[in-house]
Amino acid sequence: MSSQGSGGNVLAAICSFFIAGLGQLVQGRILAAIIFFLLTWVNYSLAATGILFFMAIPGFIFHVWAIIDAAKFRS
Repeated sequence: MSSQGSGGNVLAAICSFFIAGLGQLVQGRILAAIIFFLLTWVNYSLAATGILFFMAIPGFIFHVWAIIDAAKFRS
């Protein structure tokens, strides 16, 4: 069982920094991992089209949320 600030949570937060949802996957939270990944990357993909460039803002918010969620998770 990991507590807040444990090495596992730090590793999970670092993983989520690179790919949103990866930290949750490392922690064994598959549904949360899928949700964070989809929310983040759908928004980033829409922003990359150039037409909906403002979608980068919610994508960034979801990405930061995924990092914080992985860092603060308590089983």
